[in-house]
Amino acid sequence: MTADDSFARLDDDDYPAYTIGRAAEMIGASPAFLRAIGEARLITPLRSEGGHRRYSRYQLRIAARVRELVDQDTAIEDACRIVALQDQLEEALALNEQLRTAAHPAA
Repeated sequence: MTADDSFARLDDDDYPAYTIGRAAEMIGASPAFLRAIGEARLITPLRSEGGHRRYSRYQLRIAARVRELVDQDTAIEDACRIVALQDQLEEALALNEQLRTAAHPAA
């Protein structure tokens, strides 16, 4: 691996760079909170060779959205469902727009 390869990972939203402690600190939550989100199967952290959880920036953004809902007194399981459904809706709307554009290209 070259130095360029290593630096490229700094921009990769999916690179599992953060330990559970650092990830929890970054989103203002506890490690137990991140484990609960994992148990709800909203995010699945990758594991290091030693078996430690590692989180990506993308996963931390999802966790932060759940934390905001939990801070508003939403149960963690419900918050996970809400975030998952919001993401599914966003994907469906984007796909719908792509299909609409393909069916009716601009003149």
